Amino acid sequence: MTTIGIVGAGAWGTALAQVAAAAGNNTRLWGRDQELIDTMIQAGQNVRYLPDVPLLPEIAPTALMTDLADCDLLVIVVPAQATRAILAALRPVIRNNAALLLAAKGVEQKTLALMSEVAAQELPGHSCAVLSGPTFAGEVARGLPTAVTLASATLTRAEALAAQLGTRSFRPYASDDPIGAEIGGAVKNVLAIACGIVEGLGLGENARSALITRGLAEVTRLAVAKGGRPATLMGLSGLGDITLSCTSRQSRNFSLGYCVASGESRSSLLTEGYYSAPAVLGLAKSLNVEMPICEAVHAVLHEGAALAPQIERLLSRPLRNE
Repeated sequence: MTTIGIVGAGAWGTALAQVAAAAGNNTRLWGRDQELIDTMIQAGQNVRYLPDVPLLPEIAPTALMTDLADCDLLVIVVPAQATRAILAALRPVIRNNAALLLAAKGVEQKTLALMSEVAAQELPGHSCAVLSGPTFAGEVARGLPTAVTLASATLTRAEALAAQLGTRSFRPYASDDPIGAEIGGAVKNVLAIACGIVEGLGLGENARSALITRGLAEVTRLAVAKGGRPATLMGLSGLGDITLSCTSRQSRNFSLGYCVASGESRSSLLTEGYYSAPAVLGLAKSLNVEMPICEAVHAVLHEGAALAPQIERLLSRPLRNE
């Protein structure tokens, strides 16, 4: 039996622990909050993040990082901006031949690095893959049908991990384009904020549809400039993830945009998209890629720009061929 360590005990980490256990793996679920872990052990569920979803008995919650020392695979499910610190902390613990699967969606603010680039710097020599796609943690944890992209530099490795984690309801599709998958996951968070703003302002479904379509063009340009393939962005980690996150208030990024537009409090909704927006824009500029929607979101969130001028700027852009 393979031993898998899930690093991060939030909603998504807990959902992936359910997946790993359901696929027949011995599963450790690590979180830094001892109180949360104790409650999970006592209650048999993650009452803080995924209440009313019983943990499978194969899952062992722990707050001790040393309990991950014998894991064959570590799935990193902490926020993107915390990934480097967690990987560094794992350095004295991780087995030499242990593999990494990165499930955070974002670009590091300080370095403009993708999560796979952060992993290569902090844990060189370890096989690394990326998990991305349209997922709401609660649905995954309850075993509802879900399809995702599992990408590695080698298709053989991606297929092996997909077989290791796949279940009847959780369907990983293997890819050998991790860059495309990562860019899709990171940028869709920013686009979801934009769609939430459209919803909050009552601009209509036509506007949201146009924004999704032009946003897909933006993310594809960035992925190609970074070395990814356009076809990847037409799949689960691109169009699929964008469609889910840009059309539902279950998406925290969408909800953040809605709150920005409607004047509701957003203090509890500082999301991956919020933190990644400056990094996505910085990466785009470094690669000379034009991303007007992401630029507008960044201006509103981080530069105090008013919504009306940003919308007018987008609407007044020159007409062009599609």
